[in-house]
Amino acid sequence: MSIRHKAHPWHGIEAGEKAPDIVTAFIEIVPSDTIKYEIDKVSGYLRIDRPQKFSNMIPTLYGFIPQTYCAEEVAEYAERKSGRKVKKGDGDPLDICILSERSVTHGDILVQAVPIGGFRLLDDGEADDKIIAVMKGDEFYRQWSDVSDCPTSYIDRLKHYFLTYKHLPSEQLICEITHVYGHNEAREVIRRAMADYQHHYGHYTI
Repeated sequence: MSIRHKAHPWHGIEAGEKAPDIVTAFIEIVPSDTIKYEIDKVSGYLRIDRPQKFSNMIPTLYGFIPQTYCAEEVAEYAERKSGRKVKKGDGDPLDICILSERSVTHGDILVQAVPIGGFRLLDDGEADDKIIAVMKGDEFYRQWSDVSDCPTSYIDRLKHYFLTYKHLPSEQLICEITHVYGHNEAREVIRRAMADYQHHYGHYTI
């Protein structure tokens, strides 16, 4: 009788054969979550990071692209494109927000997604890009091929979440979104995050 083990969501699942055009994403939290869950890098299980502050709730599915890592390549690109000093990548897998017409009630799942853009976010001087994507095959959102197709109000809502989700009103903001970029730059960020992963974890075995 064979023994099967659950693949590690970061190391044991590939970004996808068609990445960066279509990527596999591991979902950590969904819009109904009042707790921010985050992958435990050692075990691969979801853990509670913190309660969401005040009424701040993620407006999309949120997770990361497996076998990506925000390090030197991602940081160099963020610095070149933003004109700001970027200390380094944030040392996490590349984050992704996925738009879906249908409600998804829980995380810890895999989703096929089509990147359409992203945010160039600096968190205390570290590159912490957020890729924006649509769920592959979604009946409504599949008509959006670039972030420029999205209503400004939707993008502003996402920006507000990432600029405030770590802070109480009395605290000084340390997050900054320098640019909202389209699908071409999103794909370049993904390629660089995949290269950073190979450089740092290409030897990783499950």
